[in-house]
Amino acid sequence: MESSLIYVIILLLKVFEFSSGIVFNKVLHFFLSFLKKIQCFFQTENEISSKGMLSVFTSGGLAPSLGIMNSTYNGIFHFNLSLFSDRVFWLIDIPRENITQNTDIAAVEEWLVRITLHHGLNIYATEGTLLDSIREPILQWTLGIMIPKSEVSKLYPHVIDLKVTKCPCANDVALLGFILNTTLDGVYIGLTFSGFWNYHDTTWYNLTDTVYSHLQEEHADLSVVDMVLTNHFLVILTTLGLFVSEDLRYPSRQLLMFSRADFCGFERVDYVKGKLWYNERCFANREHFEVDYVTITFERNRTLSELRRIATASVSILKNNQPNLQPKFPPFQFPSSFSSPVGMVFHPRSHFLYAYGNQVWLSIDGGNTFELLADFHDDIIKKTFHSFYSSDITFVSRSGKVYLTKAGLGRYSEIGDITDRVFTLYYDHLGFIHKLTPNHFEAGGPPAAFGNSRSIFGQAPDMGFGTALAPQFISLKEMIFFAYVPENEPQETLYTKKFNNIHYGKVINSGKTGKAYIRKILQHDTPKGFLSSAIAEMIEPFGIEEANESSCLSSSLSISYTGNSFYKLTLDLQIANALFEDTDIEKTVVIPGHSSFLITSILDDKNALAIATMPNRASSNVTFPKDSWFLYNFGQRNGQTWTIYSKPCNYWFQHNESLSINMVKYIDLGNSQVLKVKIIPNAKGLQILEVPLLKVLVGNPALLEVRAQGTFDDTDSYLMKISVASKALRQGSTSLAFIVWGASAECFVTTIVPTLKSSCSYLRSMHHIPSRLIPLEDWISGVHRDSQGFNLIKTLPINYRPPSNMGIAIPLTDNFYHADPSKPIPRNLFHKSKKAGKFKQCANVSTREECNCTNDQKFSHAVAFSDCREKVPRFKFPVTQYPISLEISNENGRVPVKSPYLVTVTEVNMRKNWNLKHTVPENVHKMRDYLEPILRASVYNPLGLNLSIKGSELFHFRVTVVPGVTFCNLVEEFQIYVDEVPLPFPGHTLIAVATAVVLGGLIFTAFMFQMRGIYPWKTFQKWLRGNQANLSNISISEMIHR
Repeated sequence: MESSLIYVIILLLKVFEFSSGIVFNKVLHFFLSFLKKIQCFFQTENEISSKGMLSVFTSGGLAPSLGIMNSTYNGIFHFNLSLFSDRVFWLIDIPRENITQNTDIAAVEEWLVRITLHHGLNIYATEGTLLDSIREPILQWTLGIMIPKSEVSKLYPHVIDLKVTKCPCANDVALLGFILNTTLDGVYIGLTFSGFWNYHDTTWYNLTDTVYSHLQEEHADLSVVDMVLTNHFLVILTTLGLFVSEDLRYPSRQLLMFSRADFCGFERVDYVKGKLWYNERCFANREHFEVDYVTITFERNRTLSELRRIATASVSILKNNQPNLQPKFPPFQFPSSFSSPVGMVFHPRSHFLYAYGNQVWLSIDGGNTFELLADFHDDIIKKTFHSFYSSDITFVSRSGKVYLTKAGLGRYSEIGDITDRVFTLYYDHLGFIHKLTPNHFEAGGPPAAFGNSRSIFGQAPDMGFGTALAPQFISLKEMIFFAYVPENEPQETLYTKKFNNIHYGKVINSGKTGKAYIRKILQHDTPKGFLSSAIAEMIEPFGIEEANESSCLSSSLSISYTGNSFYKLTLDLQIANALFEDTDIEKTVVIPGHSSFLITSILDDKNALAIATMPNRASSNVTFPKDSWFLYNFGQRNGQTWTIYSKPCNYWFQHNESLSINMVKYIDLGNSQVLKVKIIPNAKGLQILEVPLLKVLVGNPALLEVRAQGTFDDTDSYLMKISVASKALRQGSTSLAFIVWGASAECFVTTIVPTLKSSCSYLRSMHHIPSRLIPLEDWISGVHRDSQGFNLIKTLPINYRPPSNMGIAIPLTDNFYHADPSKPIPRNLFHKSKKAGKFKQCANVSTREECNCTNDQKFSHAVAFSDCREKVPRFKFPVTQYPISLEISNENGRVPVKSPYLVTVTEVNMRKNWNLKHTVPENVHKMRDYLEPILRASVYNPLGLNLSIKGSELFHFRVTVVPGVTFCNLVEEFQIYVDEVPLPFPGHTLIAVATAVVLGGLIFTAFMFQMRGIYPWKTFQKWLRGNQANLSNISISEMIHR
């Protein structure tokens, strides 16, 4: 699964002719391990030319860059520019820690990888994915008994259908289940972590025994019916019950275990008709208001609405994991034409809801209202498949036809059909579609942006229909095509002779020359014979009939009304070679400035009957000279002369936020975000309409305040600026959709669906800015001296605890610092100190090595990692007016903490001898007075906050932003060690007492001497004078003697 070396090839194809194009080679699959080395080759026809090209690019300062991105992360890594003489590749080393430091097993979003020759140039791009395989939950388990490919092949004859489910955060991780007939029992599931690109890369498991262990009686006819892989659980619906796995985030060495969900009174016949419904959402950074749920439905009892063939949709809010009895919106009732509803599904990570069956209905407001997208009449959509990345939605009908649309787009296309008896479709993480059969996997072509060179659905079908079209010019560039419906057409097949929604946005192609882009579809009852029409813009002029093809063009043309909506067309009798022929039926007479006429029958060589496209503008009893009228052939009597195909991509979508088209943005309380997108038209030959090209839809308008401003620039590009701000103290999430409503479904990007969360970003945090910055290498060494030689780093004693108010020798805190369970605990003589103190990281271990402290934990100020903390900032006594500087960091940078943010400050070890000073403006004063009684703590203005400390040793402070001004729990901790204190308590007291005792003793002695008449001072003076007299006599005697 893991690979220490990955090779990337950038394909060279005619460099100088396609130097600005994107060349797609193959999809790359990376798997994140602890160290990744990547070699990047520039492939040409041979190694010598490859070396030469590398030298040219390197000497020009060009080297590949590797971009890694998902909805919340965007990082760029550059390959080494220097090359060795014998090297034919660029090299880059990317440690895992440079991408992510997390190693816990959890739902984690798969990254997209894009390698280009040079960052920003967008040339020779190769794309792929990066999967954190050591964190992906389902990959840490053994699902069942592993079975070899030879055993899997024995299951093929018994497979009647396939079910595929994929991880919501990593679509390359997917499961494929076999639905078996009654001749074989079992639950067989295949697992892939690379997107079903290669059949042999799939690992197959037999889960039969696991399911049987929960069954007491019936064991026959066991098979998979449906399955869903959620963020944390695997749910399997079988013919014998519903089974839910244990939490995938906590793997064990045993097989994955399941629990059975009991449904009272349900039997095998009910489970076979059951269906699991799941709204695919990635909860890599799950909020408390987000819910991951699976719904199961049974076709056991028909409701009254179903018996009456009336379909309705109702939306209810989940409250305490139960649907609210009061619907959020009034129930929506579908028309009776929606006679065979099959299901409803949300497009992943969006609010677009699709109801499908014999029709497809789209709701862009989460189920409040629906609009008809497609009508398949006697065909029924049985399956839908979605790609969150490309916004592709594929519908597969009962007849095998395959249709494609884009999320939120009001148009769709037929892209082919599938003839396999047993198959399913699957989109991988990059939006590539795969056709899966029991014994073979086939990948479709790359997304439309790179050119769909091969398709798993065959040749793109003609979306035309079997009738004649009558063109009617409105202007030189605009025309209407009327679809002819014969009088004798049966009512049940009228729809086969009409334009419908599938033709919207397509291109009509003539068998001769000419193209027209359909801008609008109209349904109407008049004029007679034309029940639908298409307004189109002519891209290329259509070819007209020549006289050698229709001899009638050699004559003038007389038109007269015969009644019953028919007109008689008469040729000049004097021109013998001008004749109407049977091949002229279903051709259209076009007269500039007048109504067009579709020829429906030939009366004789000189007369024909026709119907007018615009009877109100039809001329009667008028003769038009030769060459003033024209003949167009859009008939099908003599073979189809026109076709309808999808329009090539006509818009480019550009956005400046990041390379991810499914970004997640957080809006904190009182904050805002600005999103910008640009629509660049690529419509050669088409008229640029001065109307907004972009439609902006908000899933939950009540959650956030959204303002949009759109403008055109000088190049006819459309720029949209969206400003999103929080409204009130309400948390939640919503999707915001940007839809290029006029874009073709052939475009890779027509819809961008960012997710907006009125919540706290997981990247948003508060930090204390120390007054003196100490380099990391000095922290490691433990020495950083100031200009006076004072070491600003204090290495704490082992098992250190700060003093309490009772004295240095009586610590009362539960927090140990620099913990080592194998060493004695100092200051542990008193009973209260022995009761206090608890290890956290080092609990239940015997040595410090077993505490497994990381470097980040050793340098963390958080009290949760106090066991690991070894070194702290050191200050000289006293600490006065120390500035507490705070700033908030997020994905957009850093900002200082100031009003309206207010903070509380506490010392986590309950120490005193410190105080704070701050300025209180009038508006802050009122808020402080309001909050302090509620919080039962002092509230401070963070701007200009100063700290003074009169105590000694370690002080550990926690700063917390008060609630109500942010959704985030903004907490920061910092430590200060006060050293070189004159004398700590109780030294000052002992000295004072000793001094008082000595002074008191002296006074008492003097008093007693006074009472007894003893005068020590006079006695001392007398003694002193006597000594002086003796000393003088001795000196005189010595002088005489000499």
